[in-house]
Amino acid sequence: MAFVLNKTLGPIVSRRLLQRVITTTAREQQLRFRSRLPYNTVILFVPQQEAWVVERMGKFFKTLNPGLNFLLPVLDSIRYVQSLKEIAIEIPSQTAISKDNVTLTIDGVLYLKVYDAYLASYGVEDAEFAVTQLAQTTMRSEIGKIALDTLFRERESLNVGIVEAINKAAKAWGIVCLRYEIRDIRLPPKVQEAMQMQVEAERRKRATVLESEGVREAQINKAEGTKQATILASEGFKLEQINNANGEAEAIRAKANARAEALKIVADQLQSE
Repeated sequence: MAFVLNKTLGPIVSRRLLQRVITTTAREQQLRFRSRLPYNTVILFVPQQEAWVVERMGKFFKTLNPGLNFLLPVLDSIRYVQSLKEIAIEIPSQTAISKDNVTLTIDGVLYLKVYDAYLASYGVEDAEFAVTQLAQTTMRSEIGKIALDTLFRERESLNVGIVEAINKAAKAWGIVCLRYEIRDIRLPPKVQEAMQMQVEAERRKRATVLESEGVREAQINKAEGTKQATILASEGFKLEQINNANGEAEAIRAKANARAEALKIVADQLQSE
């Protein structure tokens, strides 16, 4: 009876145990370029966002996609497990020299993704190490093209340049760099003090300019007011003179008319006599 039960239920129990082992192994895998290799259990369940590279008799055979897969025992073996998720790699701090010969300490974070499991497995020995070294050398090279004064303003363009340079080299490794972010830029203490003094001097300069512009505007406004007052005063004097002249002219005309009228009366009296 025990033999019959073992013969009947054995394959089912073994299959469930194998499936549990594979699932547990997949969950425990690190989300890096290489992780612990699963065993060839003939029936394999590849987790989502992973690619398993299989070799047959020591030669690349195929890449297993997520889902149910079948392999031949003994002949087939899983050589690499590649995570297809986006991962973040911390780029260690390093020194770099800017275009104007200032030594900087800089670090960053690199975001990348495997798009070709075959190239990521056979194109480079250690993809993460290679990309990290490439990011460091590229960052030093790009910083050497920029002066310190423009480094902080062109931070975004610097990130873009590093990503483009990494993607050119990492294409043969089956890896694409999605973005790079400079996390921290540290300057020597003396350079920081000099930059702080420069910033303070610039602020004082702007304050002086603003103050002088304020004085200038005040003087202009005062002069404009004086000008307007003078113009108004002259116009008032002009109107006064015109009015006086008009008054005198009216008085003269009135006197002349009176004299003419008097002379006319005298002439009329003389004619009547």
